[in-house]
Amino acid sequence: MAARVARRTRATDAARSFYKEALTEAERSDLPVALEMDDLDQEIALLRLRLRSAIEERPDDLALMFKGIELLARAVATRYRLSKRSERDLASSLGNVVRSLGDLLPEGDRGA
Repeated sequence: MAARVARRTRATDAARSFYKEALTEAERSDLPVALEMDDLDQEIALLRLRLRSAIEERPDDLALMFKGIELLARAVATRYRLSKRSERDLASSLGNVVRSLGDLLPEGDRGA
């Protein structure tokens, strides 16, 4: 237990010094909280929200949507330890959902 705490302390200190110059003051103050998180659930939730926002704000930007889908699929695959095939299937399924959303839009709202 003490060894784990010591490793985490060293990792936290190293992360703080490595990223210090690249972070804003607000980000530096939030870094300790971010370092305490052990799982991907909040990141997955955030990716879902950002993907939804991207779809709403830029419905014609398919490259952005597919990049978001790829990131979300990777995070979910990592979280649930999916095989590469399952990860590809998940990304494909998410992509099909986005495509079907475009089919539901009235012709004038598709950006065509």
